[in-house]
This record gives sequence, C-alpha cells and structure tokens, in this order.
Amino acid sequence: MASAELIVRHLGVVDYLPTLEAMRRLTAERDERSADEIWLLQHPGVFTQGQAGKPEHLLAPGDIPVVQVERGGQVTYHGPGQLVAYLMLDLRRLGLGVRELVTAMERSLVDVLAAHGVEAAPRADAPGVYVNGEKIASLGLRVRHGCSFHGLALNVDMDMSPFRRINPCGYAGLQMVQLRDLLETPPRFDEVAQCLEQALRQRLGYSPVMG
Repeated sequence: MASAELIVRHLGVVDYLPTLEAMRRLTAERDERSADEIWLLQHPGVFTQGQAGKPEHLLAPGDIPVVQVERGGQVTYHGPGQLVAYLMLDLRRLGLGVRELVTAMERSLVDVLAAHGVEAAPRADAPGVYVNGEKIASLGLRVRHGCSFHGLALNVDMDMSPFRRINPCGYAGLQMVQLRDLLETPPRFDEVAQCLEQALRQRLGYSPVMG
C-alpha cells in the first residue's frame, strides 16, 4: 500500500499550541514529494474542542485551557501520561480514504493493547477504542488537500480526573479508562510508544523499524 518515506518523531512532552501550529504548517507546505510523518508525544494538560464541539460538554474546565481546533469530534482532554500520535499522511498517495485511515488507527490501537494482554475493540457508533465499554483511546482527524493531520490519543498512565470536568467526546457519563488500571505492573510509556509506532507502520503498510 505505502511506498512513500515515513518519518516518525518521538517528541516527549510538548506544549499543545506550538505543536498544533507546526502540524498545520507542515500540512500547508507539503507537496507530493514530502515524506509522511507521525509524531508521538505527550501534552501538558489541555482540553481541545473539535469542530462538532458544543459548549455544554465543557462542564467545569477550571484552570485547564480550552483550545478550539479543526479536527472532527467533540471535546477531549490531553495530559502527561497520555500517548498522542499525530498522523500527517498523504492519503491520495497511500490510496486511503478517511474511513480506511480511521480503521487502521483503531486496529493499531487494538494491536497495542493486545500486546499488553488487554482485549479492546472499536465501536461502530462512536470512533475510538473501548475496553469493556470504557473508552481508552480517542480519535480526531482533519483532511486538507488529501492530507491528514491530528490523530489519536491513548490513555496510558495519567491523571484521569480532568475527564470528569467534561462530557468526553460529547457523551455524558462516558467512562474513561487507562492502560495502567488494566495491568498488574505499570506500563513503560516509551515501550508503549514504540509498540504503537510498529503497529501503525504495519497497519498503514510502511516498512517496520529494524533493530
């Protein structure tokens, strides 16, 4: 499927707004020769409100900033200990539609969780990945001129309390869960990030990391 070059950047903890601007700039300036990129990172605490977001789903944001963004979906929370992956891909070059990309992202997340002994699945009526009805990963994309940006967020080992200040993804009472609470031993964040990179490479058709 994929024959173009893929650059994967592990960026650590980075502020949301400069990362958003960098992602927008890369998407605006790329051409048919530009390499695809996946950024794996964490953000300091921030709520992001997607295009479909409604103010009433922000119950009590308090001192956590709220950023309006162009991705699909409603409101979600990002914070340290959550693994975020931004996918800047030329979908036309890959021969992928948006639904196919979403499916590949969801299957990649299911693969990562399975590698940690956790059974998870997507839901047809609500994008994301769920464990026993509780949401462990969220998705939100934007496609411009055939190229994707924004991406996914997997709850690994984080403070989950800010999710109680919102209706996550617009669903009142939706329970959120993280990988740490499903394992006897806390997960190693860097290992989960490497596992997600490999899963995305495989599901999107890129060559695996050698080593």
